Amino acid sequence: MSLPKDLRYSQEHEWVKEEGEKVRVGITDFAQSELGDIVFVELPEVGEELKTDEPFGSVESVKTVSELYAPISGKVVEVNEDLEDSPEFVNESPYDKAWMVVVEPSDSSEVEQLMSSEEYEAMIDED
Repeated sequence: MSLPKDLRYSQEHEWVKEEGEKVRVGITDFAQSELGDIVFVELPEVGEELKTDEPFGSVESVKTVSELYAPISGKVVEVNEDLEDSPEFVNESPYDKAWMVVVEPSDSSEVEQLMSSEEYEAMIDED
């Protein structure tokens, strides 16, 4: 399982990458492996406001449909349109090709409250 050290992680298995004033969001390698083969991804529209810990979309696998929970609050400024035609990117490349949204955080300190890769790994090892 891959856990890049430069990312922050949420309890709901989303990752966050800081990119200047914005953050890029996706789901972790652990989450995609638990879900199985992803067949559909539903994402918000550009301009939508996300609220921390509230659903902002969903991923559908052959096993189940799982909601995506916003790791931080803010405005969606970019959506990964490639996932509409290629949802399998979530399984193949959860940290690169399968980013989901780029968000302009309403409070950048929320990123600091997310888990480090070590803390996230400890959390999933407990389950």
